[in-house]
Parts: sequence; C-alpha cells; structure tokens
Amino acid sequence: MKRCLIFSLAIITSSVLFAQPGNVGKVPGRTQFYAELGGPGILFSANIDTRFAKSSLGWGGRIGLGFVTADEDLGNYNYELRSVVTVPAQVNYIFGKGDSPHTFEVGAGITYVGRKLDIFNFYDDKTSNVFGTASFMYRRQPIKGGFTWRIGFTPLIANGYIQPSGGVSVGYSF
Repeated sequence: MKRCLIFSLAIITSSVLFAQPGNVGKVPGRTQFYAELGGPGILFSANIDTRFAKSSLGWGGRIGLGFVTADEDLGNYNYELRSVVTVPAQVNYIFGKGDSPHTFEVGAGITYVGRKLDIFNFYDDKTSNVFGTASFMYRRQPIKGGFTWRIGFTPLIANGYIQPSGGVSVGYSF
C-alpha cells in the first residue's frame, strides 16, 4: 500500500511540475477527464489523463478513482458481496497524426484495490491487492479539445495469469 501511495504522489507531483500558469503555452487536447466502464479501474472509474510534453500525442499518464463489487472470502466457504475503492494509474503513449482526431493508446500500469476480493478468480492469500494493467485503445480526441471517447482491450494481470478485459470511456478533452 505504501508503494501505491508513493507512486500516486509521484504522478500528482509530476503533473504539477509540468503545469504552466494561465494559458501561456496551452495546447488544446493535452489533458482529458473521462468516466470509464471496465478498463484498468476494473468496474467503473473517473480518470484524468495528461501528456508530459506540449502535445496531444506522445508520452503521458493517467490516474483515477473507481470502485468494484466482488466476493470477499470470509472463510469456511462463506462469501459476501463487497464494494471497494480502486485506484488505477498508468503510463501511456498516444500514436497518431497531429492533424487527425484518430489516435491509438498503448499503456501499462497498476490498479490498487482497497481490499482483497475475488475479482475474476484472482483471489489468493499470498498476493497483494495490486493488479498489473495494460491498455490498447482507440481514442477519438478532437484536435482543439471537446467531447472525446475511447474503446479497447484492457487486460488485468495477476498471479501469473492474464485476464482479458475491455473498457469504454467518454469524457472531455481540454
């Protein structure tokens, strides 16, 4: 859990360090806020995604806050349905042409789950509450900002297994 908190603070601090005061050097479409169903947030998450350079393409990162509902093992084959908080964080790269709204995202990161739950049959007493994540997504992001959406393949990785999954999100690019 300490590693997750340190990683989250590093991402937040780095985004503040790259920030520009006012509109000086502002690049439209560089930052996005979106709601996602599925994806690295597992069930639902709200995310912010930004580029590290003054461009809407290239290296960037995302961090979010979400929730998931799954079974908690109470012992003696007793399970109870629980909802817990998830914190997805990823580093990603966006490919595309500078004059086109059609882009492709490739990313990798982690998702912290607030409590050990039986998510996609990944429950194991010896593992932590952290899942590895990846994303391979088509993005439709307007060049000058505005309504944006994404859809793609977002596998979860845990206990030596890869669980195929998908994600769809809608949001606003500014």
